[in-house]
Amino acid sequence: MRIFDNIISDRGSKYAVSGAPCSSDCEAKALVKELCRKKKFAKATHNTWAVLTANGPCKNDDGEAGAGMVILRMLEREELYDHLIVVTRWFGGKHLGGDRFRHVQDAVRIYLHDLRAS
Repeated sequence: MRIFDNIISDRGSKYAVSGAPCSSDCEAKALVKELCRKKKFAKATHNTWAVLTANGPCKNDDGEAGAGMVILRMLEREELYDHLIVVTRWFGGKHLGGDRFRHVQDAVRIYLHDLRAS
């Protein structure tokens, strides 16, 4: 799994983005579980994810309402199938309001840019 840690920081909240090839909902859940074996990611407030597969879209907000859909829409725009993207957030104590969606988008953009470059 490709991991980019500490890519965004805002009012104490910190973000990371991760991803890997993935072709099913079950595989996505297994990959997120594997990511959470890393103590740091297990302690995160949210591990939000999405993947587009042949069987349709799969997403999980992990308590960050609407964030999974943000990731899913970006995957659809890029027409990126069979690739899981996870945006991780460690809550810093201050609510970010709508800025949290901008940070999710920025994290996914960072991941997609690196994926295209490799």
